[in-house]
Amino acid sequence: MSKEIEFPVLNVRMISLEKIIANDYNPNQVATPEMKLLCHSIVEDGYTQPIVVYYDKGKDVYIVVDGFHRYRCAKEYFHLKEIPCTVIDKNIENRMASTIRHNRARGSHQIKGMSQIVSDLYRLGWNDDEIGSHLGMELDEVLRLKQITGLKEAFSNHEFSKSWDEYIGKKRG
Repeated sequence: MSKEIEFPVLNVRMISLEKIIANDYNPNQVATPEMKLLCHSIVEDGYTQPIVVYYDKGKDVYIVVDGFHRYRCAKEYFHLKEIPCTVIDKNIENRMASTIRHNRARGSHQIKGMSQIVSDLYRLGWNDDEIGSHLGMELDEVLRLKQITGLKEAFSNHEFSKSWDEYIGKKRG
């Protein structure tokens, strides 16, 4: 690539939430558990990434290009007055493309890598509830990820329900 790379991230500024609005084209949806995890992440780590916005001079508002859910956390959960933003100046088609690129570039977590992290956190002393709470997982997901690693000591202190014992008994009998 020979294109000059810009660094709008170096021009972060605090913008009033009253001046920020959502775009009307973002197809990204976040389920309630992931939204709670995002809020938890902000509580634990703060705002580590600015919201990307476009300034509409005619309406005197900033339109979210990326970071809509961080914006929602600020507005609906934390009731902040302003949040950190970077402003880009692109036409609507390029803003739409930018939104999708930002969404898709985040990728997804691979199961093997996630199971290794769960295993490492267990070895470092976190219990299943701590792992689930800090990573935004239900207990059954934590257990499945521990099982993938074959980490038998990870289950040594786990108390299985009576239904599990009955199920195993029926399988053997």
